[in-house]
Amino acid sequence: MQRLTLNRHFSSLPTTTKVPVLYKSPQINESNHNDPVTLQLFSWGRGASGQLGGGIEEIRLYPAPVANLHLLPSSFNLSPAPGQLVDNNNKKGVTEVDISCGLFHSAILADGHFWMWGKGEGGRLGFGHENPAFLPTLNPFLDSVRSIALGGVHSAAITSLGHIFTWGYGGFGALGHPVYHRELFPRLVEGSWDGKTRCISTSGTHTAVVTESGEVYTWGREEGDGRLGLGPGRGPNEGGGLSIPCKVKALPVPMATVSCGGFFTMALTEEGQIWNWGANSNYELGRGDKCLCAYCHCCDPQLLITGDNFLHTAYACCFLVFD
Repeated sequence: MQRLTLNRHFSSLPTTTKVPVLYKSPQINESNHNDPVTLQLFSWGRGASGQLGGGIEEIRLYPAPVANLHLLPSSFNLSPAPGQLVDNNNKKGVTEVDISCGLFHSAILADGHFWMWGKGEGGRLGFGHENPAFLPTLNPFLDSVRSIALGGVHSAAITSLGHIFTWGYGGFGALGHPVYHRELFPRLVEGSWDGKTRCISTSGTHTAVVTESGEVYTWGREEGDGRLGLGPGRGPNEGGGLSIPCKVKALPVPMATVSCGGFFTMALTEEGQIWNWGANSNYELGRGDKCLCAYCHCCDPQLLITGDNFLHTAYACCFLVFD
C-alpha cells in the first residue's frame, strides 16, 4: 500500500519570494542594530483584485507574509481598532501601526505613513488614478496619519491634527463631501464639529466619527433603517445618502469610540455603556426583537448594556471583548 503524504503549504507564493521591508524605524542605529524586531504582515483568502498584496491575482489558502516592518521592541503600538477604547496616554516616540481591509483593497500604516494595494476603481487607493496595485505602495499624498479605515469602495483616515480625509467613490455620500463624485486623492472632510476628531469607522457606504468632546457625527448611505442615528425623517439629501456629516443628537452622553456595521452602528462610552442604532432584521441590535419599522423610534440610538469591563465593541457579529 502506498502512503500518501499531504503537505500543507504555508503560502501559495513560492518560498523564494522576498518579503519587502516597508518601514525601518529611524530609532535604529549602530548601537542598537542588533535589537530590532520584525513586525510581519500576513494575508490570505481570495485576492482576485490584488488585495492580498502578493504581486499577483491569487487565492491564498493559508496565511503568507506580505510585508515587514523593522522596529525596536516596545517602541510601537497597534492603533486602536474601530470600536476600541483609545489610550490617550501614549508615550512620545512610539510608532503607531495599523492595518485595515476594505472590500477589495487593503492598507497598512506605520509612523504616519501608509501603504495601499488592491483594486483601484473609484480612486479608493488615493493615488490619483484608478489603476490597481498588486503590491503595498506608499501613498505620498497624505502624511501624519494616525488611523485608517477602509470601506467598500472608499477610504478614510485621521491625521495627527485630528483632521478627517476621505477618497474613492463618493456615491451615497460616502465621502462626506457636498458633491457626489469620486475623489482620486485624499480630500479633507469639512465637518461642523468643533476641535479634533479622535476615532473613525466606516463600513460599505456609511461612516461615523467621534470628536474629542465625545460627539458622534455620521454620513453616507441611509435607506430608512436608521444606521446614521439621525431619527425618522432625517436621511438622504441626494441619491439615497447623506453627504454632509451630521451630529447624532439622540446620544445623551459623550462617546469614546464607534464602530460601523453594514446597516447599523455601535458606540461605546469610557464608562462601558454600549449604544447602538440602525437595522435590526437579524437581531443585530440585541434588543430581543427585530423591529423593522423605518419611521418610528425603534431604530434610534438606545442604551444596550452597561458595564465597567466593556473595552471593545465590534460590528459583524456584534461581540464584545472583556478585560
